Amino acid sequence: MARALVNIPPKAKRGEVITIRTLMSHQMETGFRYSTTGAPIPRDIITTFIATYNGEEIFRAELFPAIAANPFITFTTVATESGTIELTWRGDNGFAASEQATITVE
Repeated sequence: MARALVNIPPKAKRGEVITIRTLMSHQMETGFRYSTTGAPIPRDIITTFIATYNGEEIFRAELFPAIAANPFITFTTVATESGTIELTWRGDNGFAASEQATITVE
């Protein structure tokens, strides 16, 4: 099971640039390796990361097999209004995870 660590400031001033950091615990198996018995290990990666701020997309990343295990993503946005920031990860084999955080803009 994947686990997400998210760092979003709980408060910000209107117009302030805030940094959002995420770390998703995921093995990110490329599909290019073989087991000790010689069988191919199936690909299992996170393919898409999407961040929304009050329902509006503010950041998107498409991930590929070259991304390391436990991908760390950091980006910035401008605090415009109080609300919810939702982070969503989607991947192979039906993988889906999401986290939400509330931010208060003063």
